[in-house]
Parts: sequence; structure tokens; C-alpha cells
Amino acid sequence: MKTTGFSAQIILVFLPLLFAACTVGPDYIRPTPVETMPTAFKELNGWKLAQPQDGKIAERWWELYNDPILSSLVEQVVISNLNIASAEAQYRQARALVEGAKAGFFPSLTAGVSASRSHKSGNVSAGNSKGATSSDFQLPLDLSWELDLWGRIRRGVEASQAGAQASAADLAAVTMSVQAELAGNYLQLRTQDAQRMLLDDTATLYRKSLELTRKRYEAGVAPHTDVLQAETLLRSIEAQAIDLGVQRAQSEHAIALLIGKPPALFSLPSTSLVNTVPPIPTGLPSELLERRPDIASAERKMAAANAQIGIANAAYYPAIRLSATAGLEAANLPSWFSWPSRFWGVGTAVSGAVFDGGRREAQSDQAKAAYDGTVASYRETVLTAFQEVEDNLAALRIMDEESAVQDQAVRTAQQVVKITTNQYQAGTVAYLNVLIAQTTSLANQRTALGIAGRKLAASVLLIKALGGGWNNAASSS
Repeated sequence: MKTTGFSAQIILVFLPLLFAACTVGPDYIRPTPVETMPTAFKELNGWKLAQPQDGKIAERWWELYNDPILSSLVEQVVISNLNIASAEAQYRQARALVEGAKAGFFPSLTAGVSASRSHKSGNVSAGNSKGATSSDFQLPLDLSWELDLWGRIRRGVEASQAGAQASAADLAAVTMSVQAELAGNYLQLRTQDAQRMLLDDTATLYRKSLELTRKRYEAGVAPHTDVLQAETLLRSIEAQAIDLGVQRAQSEHAIALLIGKPPALFSLPSTSLVNTVPPIPTGLPSELLERRPDIASAERKMAAANAQIGIANAAYYPAIRLSATAGLEAANLPSWFSWPSRFWGVGTAVSGAVFDGGRREAQSDQAKAAYDGTVASYRETVLTAFQEVEDNLAALRIMDEESAVQDQAVRTAQQVVKITTNQYQAGTVAYLNVLIAQTTSLANQRTALGIAGRKLAASVLLIKALGGGWNNAASSS
């Protein structure tokens, strides 16, 4: 078959190209994150920790703690953690969607082959074909191309690219969250180790005290109740040390999960606590917009939602599709591939909805509402980021003051134990005074260790709140 009016069709084909640069829908402009951007963090005032002047956190931020075991564990997170593996798969899916959207810029070409043989009815066929048997062999190539006259495809690519960038930022956010969780669990475990060491050392001292009391009882200078009280205190400390093992085991199991290992195949030997909070550069509040992956993700989701408005608006305009077909067709197999068997045709089709019961308007309203929702979510994410930074700055500053006071309480309590023990040996005070002094001293030492552990945990949360060592360029697609 051969299509007539070829010149007119050529004009129809190329005339829309004059308008191909038109793209409907609003161009994306990033909204303001907050009404008034603070110039500095409020809780930074009076913070006693050293503040580096470079304003950046190293990409391998966990090395600030100078703990080789912690570093080795965090490095295993990216390789083995299943939540990160899931987020990485979602990112690859988003990248594939970008390539799929870009395919709309190009025409589609399909090929096929068919062969049929049919016999026409002698009662319904007309002319010489009455009751005839015929064969039909076809080898067509069909070309179809929708012109992106109104930018629907371009907006689709724009939305997909922004979605892929948001997915990359989500992957970074999950990675950072898991790394921070592992670091927090590890430092908690080391705090528990320090608590266990304190209890073990205290138990050793209490055994000596019990032995001393027994000798005094045997010498007839102390009542039997002193021995019972000393033994009670010792057993209580031993029970506390055993109970601490439950918490440590759970912390160890949590770390195993984060690095993708069964708890039965993972263990950490006990060691001392790194009792120094590293210096953490804070930078300016405005830098959080570039330093936190969750903010970058929320911003890219706004861009994707904005592009969806353009896609919805493009539905109001007609679609223009170019088509062409060519191939070979014959009634018998020997002549199928001969030159006279060729056929071709080109055409243009313009179509648009005349009435749809308000569907396009509803889709446009939906896209606009979805965009407004992403704007609100973006601003909420920014405000939450400010809160998290301020919370942990305040925690570090206040706990730094608390730690100084608590250390003084520990020193005073230890002096009381020493004085009271000497007085008991001299027979000037009852053993109950020693018991109270020892219990008070131990409670203050455990409180001091608890504060040290909470300070380390707050430092990890502050690093996470500041965006860690993430680079915004990593979200580009």
C-alpha cells in the first residue's frame, strides 16, 4: 500500500517542531526553608568543647573517637547492613526509572513477521474471489514517535531525575543513621564495660573490707552484724555486675545485627571506655541545608512534585504522534522478498480529550496539593534538623557542667570512705557509717560513668544532626 498526499504530510510532520521548545507547568524554584534563617545556633553559646575552624566534619567521622575497633565495625556497615542494601536497591531502581523516562525522547521501532492462509465463503464473497483460497505473507516495520510538544516527556524526565537524586540522598541518610546507631551502641557497650570494671574493682575492695571485719569480729572488737552487713554489700555488688551482663549482651547483639551478622557469630572483648568527647565543628545553621541528606532528599522530592504539575497540565493539550510503516507483503512465499512486494506509509495523528468529566482538572489539583505537601514536609525537615542540633549542643554543654560537678562529688565521696574506714578501725564509728560511705561513693562513680557515656552518645547524635561527613554532590544523578 502507498500513502498519498506525501507533501502535505511532511508539512504536518515538521510544523509542530517549530513549537517543540514549549514546556507547560511551573519551573521549579526552591521555596524558602524557614521564614527567618537563624545566624547561629542558640545552644552553641557557652559550649566548652573545642571548635575547629574549618567548619566541616570529616567523611570518616567515626575516626574522631580514635578507636580502631569502632572504625572497623563502622566500615562493615556499608558492606553488610541489610537496611542499606535495601536503600541501595531502591536507588538503582530510581536510576533505572530515569533511563526509562528518557526513552520517551526517541521513536519506537517494532518489527514483526506474519503468515496466514484463508478460504473465503462462497456464499458471502463477491466477484472472482468467491470461494477463493489465498495466502498473505507480511514483514512490517512500524515506527512511532510522540512529539514532546508541551514538555510532558521533559517534565517526566525532570521528575525521575529529581526522584533519583532524592533516592541517593535517602541512601546516604540511611547509611549515616545506621553508622550513628552502631557507634552509639558501641559506645554504650564500652560504657557498660567500664561499669563492669568499676563493679569488679569495687567488689575486690569490699572483699578486703569483709576480711578486715571478720578479723575484728574474731578478735572480739566488732559485732557479728558488721560481718553480715559487709557480706551483704559484697553480694549486692556481685549481683549488680552479673545483671550488667544482660545489658551488655543486648548491646553486642544489636551491633551484630547492624553489621549483618548472626549474634551467635559475633563477640567483642571487654575493654576500657574512650572517655573523651572529640571536637566537633558545627558550622552555621544555613549550612545544614547542604550538609544533611534528609534535607536534600526532601528538597529533591519538591522538585519531582513540581514536575508532576507540568505533566498534569500537559494533559490539557493535544498529543501529536508521527508514524511510519514499511515492509514486504506478498500472496506467495517465492515472491515475498522481491522488490515489487515492498510497501510503506507515513502519517500524523493529533488527538486530545474533548470531555473527560473533570478528570484532568482533578489530576492537576492533585499534583498541586502533592507539591504543597512536599513543601510543608521540607520545611518540617529543616526545623527538625535545627532542633536536633540545638538539643545535642545543649546536652553536651549541660552535661559538661554536670560532669565537672559529679567528678567533684566522686572525689569527696572517696575521701569520706577513707576517713570513715579509718574511724571504724579506730573504733570511733559504727560499721554502718562505713557501709553508707562506700555505697554513696560507688553510686557517685557509676553516675560519673553514666554521664561520660551519655556525653559520648550525644556527640554521635550531634555529628549525625550536623550531617556527618556527607557531601551533597553525592545525590546528583
